[in-house]
Amino acid sequence: MLVRVVKVRWVRLLVVALLLATPLVADGELAAGGVRPRSAGARPSALPSAGPRATGSPTASPSAGVYADRLPRFDAAPPAVRTATVVDGGAVPWVARVPTDQRVAFLTIDDGWVKHPEAAELLREAHVPVTLFLTIDAISDNPEYFRTLQGLGAVIEAHTITHNKLSGLSYDAQRREICGSADRLGELYGRRPTLFRPPFGEKDATTLRAVRDCGMKAAFFWKESVNQGNVWYQDVKVVQPGDVILMHFRDQFVQDFIGALRGIKAAGLTPARLEDYYS
Repeated sequence: MLVRVVKVRWVRLLVVALLLATPLVADGELAAGGVRPRSAGARPSALPSAGPRATGSPTASPSAGVYADRLPRFDAAPPAVRTATVVDGGAVPWVARVPTDQRVAFLTIDDGWVKHPEAAELLREAHVPVTLFLTIDAISDNPEYFRTLQGLGAVIEAHTITHNKLSGLSYDAQRREICGSADRLGELYGRRPTLFRPPFGEKDATTLRAVRDCGMKAAFFWKESVNQGNVWYQDVKVVQPGDVILMHFRDQFVQDFIGALRGIKAAGLTPARLEDYYS
């Protein structure tokens, strides 16, 4: 009897040892020689983490075409028709809808506080022009992130140094914010901005005068904004030709970017380069 008990115990110990030695497979298949990784073409079941990357620049996703089935496709935008930029009083124009009959719209992205790791992949796959209105304080922790986006075709424009409200401030205070941001962005990215957006879309006559004196051509508001993937309209509930669309560098960057492009596509329009219309 004692021999049988000992044998049973040894068998149990052997089974436990074998179980501990066997790898647990959560995201692949057990193959000869170990775990087979997920195939390169497999897609995640949910969106990647929306949090900002602490350090480094955005990089491409491991597999090409991650967003291929979610991004609308567009024909090339028609050749731009230049827009007059001088208004009464020597100030710059205040633009929410570019005066054009062409079936185009303009996607603009503000601030730069959140540096979403998938922004570069989205721009790479979408092949659409975008304008980034960047705040110096927001980008100072990782300017290289936006240099990567610039390399993918994004154009960088000015959005003040501190993101403080401009309307009501003195001419000198507004000029420091506006000129200072343009000068710094020129140093960082090799091109001094020619367009400007005031924080919160708030401006006064002094703002438009200071923008002109800082050497820029126009200041921008918007007709549609995007938040959590939803397009919010100010006028009719469809993007109109020439509309400027606003989104931000937020945690929901993926949803907002795709939502903005789908809104443009649904209206039968094509994204165009804002700088082609104001020079």
